[in-house]
Amino acid sequence: MVETVMSREPRYVGFWMRLLAFFIDVLVLVVVLLPVMIALYGGGYLSRLGTEFSVFLTSSGDPNADAARMLEVLGSSNSALAALLDIKVQIALIIATILFWRFRGATPGKMLIKAKIVNAETLAPASTGRLIGRFFAYIVSCIFMLGFIWIAFDKRKQGWHDKLAGTVVVRND
Repeated sequence: MVETVMSREPRYVGFWMRLLAFFIDVLVLVVVLLPVMIALYGGGYLSRLGTEFSVFLTSSGDPNADAARMLEVLGSSNSALAALLDIKVQIALIIATILFWRFRGATPGKMLIKAKIVNAETLAPASTGRLIGRFFAYIVSCIFMLGFIWIAFDKRKQGWHDKLAGTVVVRND
């Protein structure tokens, strides 16, 4: 009796599902981060954040005045937006993301859509070094968002960050 082993082509996760996962991750991040930020920066944090966002989203028609106003907000000693850019907060977010990728193969959003990040060549879990590289390769993908839009057109649904890190996102079911 001859056994036939069928190799199954991985099912790559495309642009729209990955965008959905991103929005889920943002929602999770807000739910988790907001209480932490209020605890660290005081009870008025949320109202300051709302006020500062409105400053950023309102244009006076004069780009120089708008830029000066934005710098003034960010330079304030109690700026809620500047607190989000605090190096301690950013390092915590970077570590949390990489730990999710390393130990779960995905962020909460990707887990909900049943996707995982794997090594593009072997389809095995990606190494920690690859995952760290993938995180910092997001910087390249952010250039005009082209690296993320590329996912929609790539045959393996890789963004530029995936290509640079040697990873793919596949269905995990």
